[in-house]
Amino acid sequence: MPIDAFEPHPIVRLLGKPAAGFTGGDLVRAVEELDLHQVNLRYVGGDGRLKTLAFPVYSREHLLEVLVRGERVDGSSVFAGTDTDASDVYVVPRHRTAFVNPFGERPSLDVLCSFYDEEGRPLPHAREQIVRRAAEVLTGETGMTLEAFGELEYYLVDAPDRIYPVEEERGYQESSPFSKGQRVREQVLGHLTAMGVRLKYAHGEVGNVLEEDRQLVQHEIELQPVPVEQAADALVLTKWVVREVAATHGLEATFAPLVSGEGAGNGLHVHSRLVRDGVNTVVGEDGLSDTGRRLVAGYLQATRALTAFGNTVPTSYLRFAEGDESPGAVCWGEKDRTGLVRVPLAWNGDVLPGMVAHANPGSTEAVPEPATHPQTVELRLGDGSADVHLLLAGMAVAARRGLTDPGSLEQAERLEAADRDEDEFEQLPTSCSESADALEAERGAFEADDVFPAALIDAVLTALRDAPAAKKGAAGRDELIRRYWHVG
Repeated sequence: MPIDAFEPHPIVRLLGKPAAGFTGGDLVRAVEELDLHQVNLRYVGGDGRLKTLAFPVYSREHLLEVLVRGERVDGSSVFAGTDTDASDVYVVPRHRTAFVNPFGERPSLDVLCSFYDEEGRPLPHAREQIVRRAAEVLTGETGMTLEAFGELEYYLVDAPDRIYPVEEERGYQESSPFSKGQRVREQVLGHLTAMGVRLKYAHGEVGNVLEEDRQLVQHEIELQPVPVEQAADALVLTKWVVREVAATHGLEATFAPLVSGEGAGNGLHVHSRLVRDGVNTVVGEDGLSDTGRRLVAGYLQATRALTAFGNTVPTSYLRFAEGDESPGAVCWGEKDRTGLVRVPLAWNGDVLPGMVAHANPGSTEAVPEPATHPQTVELRLGDGSADVHLLLAGMAVAARRGLTDPGSLEQAERLEAADRDEDEFEQLPTSCSESADALEAERGAFEADDVFPAALIDAVLTALRDAPAAKKGAAGRDELIRRYWHVG
């Protein structure tokens, strides 16, 4: 299979094969020919962050051993609730995830890993295994693959700028010099694409916040649809790269749900579609298909419980209460930016050729069609505190229930916003403790088919119920914002 001339991944270009075909031997060759001196085994911990084991390279034999066998780690230090008497677990590299690390003192090859127990079985409470199991169950029952991608918002924090100062709430897709942080955005794009993370675009977002001693400028990066397991890894890698690039510019990046008493918070909207044999099944001839409506119903039925994975800190619920575009009602609509589930404007094949011809008079060039229809269903629930692997695994569980529940179409019709008042619908939880109650009421659906371990659900419930309640007044809110400044 020929490699596209535009391919940004240096290992793919070197080997002349897609990442899905990488082997341990391929990666040894990449280390040699790209003159790399270190291997970093990476995994996602129980806090949702990327962890690192760094290995020097001594010899070809040693390198292959590390890249194929992996290593043992202390699971009790990674995942809450792990028994310290039997805490040794294996991390095994997934070769298809390898990339050249753009940071660090030594040129390095990084590879994401999966966890296994002492018997060689997938570790049930490891983040990547939970989302993998959720995807397997969904595909096994429906024959469809859930693909997803995130819209990740974040703020860059700096001293106020005297030249071309930012304007509050005027950052949407603004350009330099009025947009601050454009170089950061561009470097993030370059690093992620070279790492194999498929992106759609990056841009300035609405939230500009000016305070006496600092300015906070909001940005957004949107990814491309991939199978849900890959989508979760891509979001973790994106957060890591954003923070690393910001730090090289002397800036702080935050994904906190709420960053100030003024301005927008940081959301994490997740788009998804169901694909069978390359065909997007959520779209029909007249818009959203019955499959798409069942998907919407599944998300809405589970959405209060999904806040336990997508909105994990007290400031998440302050954002719901204070955000102008933050969802509150459990309902959905098409093109409506206030609905909890939204069906975005589709690329209409009937009108697109006319628009292209009008914009390019005299052109006879055919309008290209994507291999898979780009229509998605957008869940506008999550924020920067989300445990993305658990959130996407939960979405897969909800999707399966929506697709198999005979009452889903009626439920989708009942929960469509149309011209109705939001007060007519059930509301999202207003605190971490309410979120915990919602998850506990629905835990059976998540634990079914051995997707979410009961002990992990218990740990999530405990963390939510132990979280401090939001205090009244500006001082209490600001205290919580500082406490949950670096989440996810």
